[in-house]
Amino acid sequence: MKVAIDARKLHDFGIGTYIRNLLRHLARIDRETEYVLLCHEPDMGVADQLAPNFRTVLEPSANYSLREQFHVPWLLMREKPDVFHAPHYVLPTAVRCRSVVTIHDCIHLMFPQYLPNRAAYVFARAAMWSATRSSDRILTVSEASKRDILHFFNVPPEKISVVYNAIDERFWVEPNAEVVARVRERYQLDHGFVLYAGTIKPHKNLVRLIEAFAELRTGAFEELKLLIIGDEISKLPALRRAVHKHKLHKHVRFLGFLPDDTLAVLYRLAAVFVFPSLYEGFGLPPLEAMASGAPVVTSNVSSLPEITGDAAVLVDPYDVESIVDGVRRVLTDPGLAGDMRRKGLARARDFSWERSVSRTLEIYRLVGSCN
Repeated sequence: MKVAIDARKLHDFGIGTYIRNLLRHLARIDRETEYVLLCHEPDMGVADQLAPNFRTVLEPSANYSLREQFHVPWLLMREKPDVFHAPHYVLPTAVRCRSVVTIHDCIHLMFPQYLPNRAAYVFARAAMWSATRSSDRILTVSEASKRDILHFFNVPPEKISVVYNAIDERFWVEPNAEVVARVRERYQLDHGFVLYAGTIKPHKNLVRLIEAFAELRTGAFEELKLLIIGDEISKLPALRRAVHKHKLHKHVRFLGFLPDDTLAVLYRLAAVFVFPSLYEGFGLPPLEAMASGAPVVTSNVSSLPEITGDAAVLVDPYDVESIVDGVRRVLTDPGLAGDMRRKGLARARDFSWERSVSRTLEIYRLVGSCN
């Protein structure tokens, strides 16, 4: 069997994590299938890091471009794979081989107000409609996302398979004392802190998080800091305005993107990890925090209760007081914090990239056998 996988988003924040783990674990468990990776020029050597049954072909088209609608199908006609996997919602309409598409979430349809313009919404809806219609199997990452897809598109439920994401193995590795000390010193972590990690986008609800943090500091937590790890703050000016409004310049720190090994240390040092997102297809950061032993406070909406189970304190992300109450409960109750740490570690072990990629491989074989 030959499987082609679109790897052009290899370095993206969310989908890139999915693609990297998909390829890494396919290389570990399957040495028989021939894998052809569609890559941009800088990633043409990625197959050398995988296994002998992987090779790359150049796909120069930009993501979401008109060119990919023609060039990707042409490339697939040349390569003749049994199955093509599009790991995000764009599946060119001219693709003629059997196909699998991963739709991680319906964020663009749930919150169109966060898109840059009306055209972006029209494109997202049309691309998802086309992918759900023309693919042979749809993968998604939670039961919540499956429900959303069924809500927006008329597809048979049996066409959609839920295959959970998982966390990178490095979050399970306990950092040594020297590494921890180095991170403490570099980021001057001499006070307790609340931690957020993820992208900085409007639906991540960080303005309410800052408002909740401001209220927390008016009580018994005036020494507490808030660390926000993700994109640059310039991408969401409302955050800077919220910090200015509440006079939190010395207490809220935006650290930008950090490597996973540094993030793993910060998870372990945090008094509490807070993830008040309004919508997630899966919600990887809370799971990473759990695997690292941090108590987690997160939202009671979309996939987050499904992913965290009983191992997190759930709050209403639209209610600042609810966020304040959830964080305060963890900070003031060592027994609850310890319980969350123990349950979080156990819950994180329920998710495995090896199991998820093995299930994905089964779906490739099922779809490919129908030729």
